[in-house]
Amino acid sequence: MVKIRLKRMGAKKAPFYRIVVADARTQRDGKNLAEIGIYDPTKEPTVLKVDMEAAKQWIQNGAQPTDKVRALLKKSGM
Repeated sequence: MVKIRLKRMGAKKAPFYRIVVADARTQRDGKNLAEIGIYDPTKEPTVLKVDMEAAKQWIQNGAQPTDKVRALLKKSGM
């Protein structure tokens, strides 16, 4: 199964995340199929940039977003 999930990047205690499309069996920070956005909760205001066309295309093809990514997509206007 293909999932849309967060990939943790950044230093210790200073995380930022990439929104990626990956196989559900891979590690959290492992190989991904596509990168469709970024999310940085440490900035003020929070940075959230998502390629909505790519996200819609992956969801139509059967990719399942995780709960957090679903909330972020809803927040960004999808």
